[in-house]
Parts: sequence; structure tokens; C-alpha cells
Amino acid sequence: MMQVRVLAFGVLKDWLGGSAATVELPAGASVADLLERLSQGRAPQWLRGIAVSVNAEFAAPDQLLSDGDEVGLLPPVSGGTAHALDASDENEGKVLTALTREPIDTVRLIAAAKHGEDGAVVVFDGTVRNHTRGRQTLHLDYEAYEEMALKQLDTLAQGARERFGVRHVTLIHRLGRLEVGETSVLIVVASAHRAEAFEACRWLIDTLKKTVPIWKKETFVDGAVWAAGEPFPAELTVDAAEAEHDA
Repeated sequence: MMQVRVLAFGVLKDWLGGSAATVELPAGASVADLLERLSQGRAPQWLRGIAVSVNAEFAAPDQLLSDGDEVGLLPPVSGGTAHALDASDENEGKVLTALTREPIDTVRLIAAAKHGEDGAVVVFDGTVRNHTRGRQTLHLDYEAYEEMALKQLDTLAQGARERFGVRHVTLIHRLGRLEVGETSVLIVVASAHRAEAFEACRWLIDTLKKTVPIWKKETFVDGAVWAAGEPFPAELTVDAAEAEHDA
């Protein structure tokens, strides 16, 4: 027998009755076996659209588990301080990625991203609005699978540089409670040419919203709910039908 640690995030914490649990499985068990065990006594739809990670890396249903593995259950994403945002790092690095529970200093970070060789700096400043679907918003709470989210942010930033040929990417996401008007995510892309900078910035926010394990809980004047989020790419999801396997 072996034991794995299961971490649930976002709405899955409510469905599974907690954020973490230790599950005992037979040696040689797979991700699908674990999902089958967790599904016992629960409606099958809880698996639909979720992704699974093993030791902070996306995993397929047939991946085998080992004793001591950490398995994350990740519903569609909605995107302490992980990295210090030092000015010296900003000026020297080609990418700056971080999670932070402190307010994001957008003016300083945008200025730090600019260099003499840049012909364009494109910024996406995602802020908390005061309403959603006709309901007045009081505040948002963001949580993340932090180890995995940091890896994904860095992968995205590096990928944008390679894919679009831009010089620099800043990619910062806020965690914790945010009030209306505060910045939740800041993307700064610096490049010699505007077309590449625009394309990279759009690709970064669209991909972040689908792949980085960050979730938000919206609190309204009349209640609170986990945001439904955007679906993971199909190749990353583990649906109930995929989790079934021959005994």
C-alpha cells in the first residue's frame, strides 16, 4: 500500500469537504484509480472539466502514482509572496514572474520594463470591477496552487519571448483579498515592434486564464460564489468518462 496527499482547490474544496487529505491506495495505482476512490458516494459530474497535477505537474489519468506523491485537483481556473519584486531583478531579467499578496505597483513595474531598444511596451492591467452579471461586487479572494502556479507563470513568460520574439515579459498575479479597483494581474510586454508586443500580451492573458491554477471567490452584497472560470484545454482535463478503466 501507499499514501498520497490530495490537495483540492476552489469549488472542489467545498465538494470534497476540505482542502487536503491523505488517501491510501494499493501499490501501482494510477491517477484514474485515485479519482475513482474519491468519487465514491459523490455525483460523477464533479470530475467534469477538472485537471489533475502530480507533484505540481499536469498529469494524465493513466499516470502511475508513488508513495508520498502530492496530487492536486484543479477546477477550471479563474485567474505569502513567492518572489521579491526587487528593482535590480526587474532591470536585469528578461522575465519577471511572481505571485504576491501585496498591492501591485503598476507604475514602477511598467517603468522598470522599459529599455532603450524597445519600440513598444504593451500593458494589460486586470482590475476588480464593481459588478458581475448584474450583481454588486464587494470584494474578490484569489487563491492558487502556488508552487505549480509559479512554474506555469514562468513557463508562459519564457514561452511568449520564444514564440513572439519580444525582449521582456512581466507577469504578476495577486493573491488574497482584493477590493474594487485593485489590480489582480499585471502583464507588461516590451519589444522592438508593436505587433509582436500586442500579440504576446493577448496570448499571455488568454493562456493564463486557462492554464495557471489560480481561482477566485466573488463576494457580492447578496452572497458569495467561486467563479466558474474558463475551461482547461481539452488535453489537460480529466472527465469522468476518461477516468473509467478496466479492472
